[in-house]
Amino acid sequence: MYGDTLHRNSRGFDARLIIQYLALVIIGWITIYSTCYTPDGANPIFDFSQAYGKQLMWIGTSFLIATVILLIDSKIIQHYAYYFYVFCLLLMVLVLFVGTEISGAKAWIKIGSFSIQPTEFMKVATALALAKFFNEGKTSSERRYKWLIALGLIGVPVVVVMLQHDAGSALVFASFVILFYREGLSAELLLVGLIAAFLAVFTLVLNETYAVALLTAVFIFFMVKNRTQKKKIRRNIIVYVISILFCFSVNMIYENVFEPHQKERIDTIFGKTSDPKGADFNLNQSKIAIGSGGMFGKGYLKGTQTKLKFVPEQSTDFIFCAIGEEWGFMGTLVVFGLFIMLIVRILSLAEKQRAPFTRYYGYGIAGIIIVHFFINIGMTIGLVPIIGIPLPFISYGGSSLWSFTTMLFIFIKMNDN
Repeated sequence: MYGDTLHRNSRGFDARLIIQYLALVIIGWITIYSTCYTPDGANPIFDFSQAYGKQLMWIGTSFLIATVILLIDSKIIQHYAYYFYVFCLLLMVLVLFVGTEISGAKAWIKIGSFSIQPTEFMKVATALALAKFFNEGKTSSERRYKWLIALGLIGVPVVVVMLQHDAGSALVFASFVILFYREGLSAELLLVGLIAAFLAVFTLVLNETYAVALLTAVFIFFMVKNRTQKKKIRRNIIVYVISILFCFSVNMIYENVFEPHQKERIDTIFGKTSDPKGADFNLNQSKIAIGSGGMFGKGYLKGTQTKLKFVPEQSTDFIFCAIGEEWGFMGTLVVFGLFIMLIVRILSLAEKQRAPFTRYYGYGIAGIIIVHFFINIGMTIGLVPIIGIPLPFISYGGSSLWSFTTMLFIFIKMNDN
């Protein structure tokens, strides 16, 4: 009977996604082992006091989680989506009172020698909650406030994450814009978001005076262009005033919300400050490690930057450096390829789903993986500020691996193609 049940449940399992998942997890483990390796050879595989030993435990438990997900009824997942959301949200609030601070963020619950980060599971819970919300029939009031309610489902955990001083994780929740756009969010609103992001960066790099000057020039242009259209003139004035207020709020948020180490990282990436032995150190060492790998790398277990511990957090946030140093450009290309194939496969399957819930969920998790992937790699090569988020399936950490495994295998389970 058990065999028949497993056979029925496994007919829809997507082999490509499972293989890509296993490949990334294996790459992650051997890289974590390399970051802990010492030339004297005293590195037994089952040394659970080391990061690679602990990661092996996380991998084993992740496989157990994946198996359980594949065996349960997918209707249960959909039914309890809101309950899971509330549970994870309560855990995040609990962290504010009993949590442990690590790297400036109070976002972990410490259990013995292990630490659990509820925010990682909140990402999965939010994807499920949004999928359930979009899938349900709406009352006339809910249809009217559809996007406001959806934004609320994202905004509540973001507020809690910001209270934990974890700006990196908060930024990841913006990934759900991909789901919103797929489900009918106006392209004009997306354009407004991009313009706001540009204004924020422009204001931080220069100052409010230059931002106001730019906005005033654009405002005058549109006022002259629309001088005979009263409605557009009123709209232009409203947009201009809101934009001015936004620019002045950017520095206020920057000064009062971000932690000192986060401001240092932002200033470094925008070229406002230079501190080779301080804020710039991680980024400089990261670039050296990746660049020194050349085309084919120095060879496995032979990375000097890795072995001499020049790159901080090299098994977590900066694990991509170890891959670049030891496996070179070709190795990083393999990792890039695996992630791109994984993301494309999820989006492709999501688009083909007969069940809308699965389609919504697929776009939600694809967005999360995309943001994690591009921000993590971007910060190691200096394209984005160092905000500290893991590389999915590869970085050391139980919370990250458990959440991404749960995230992916829920989709594999619900896939009806």
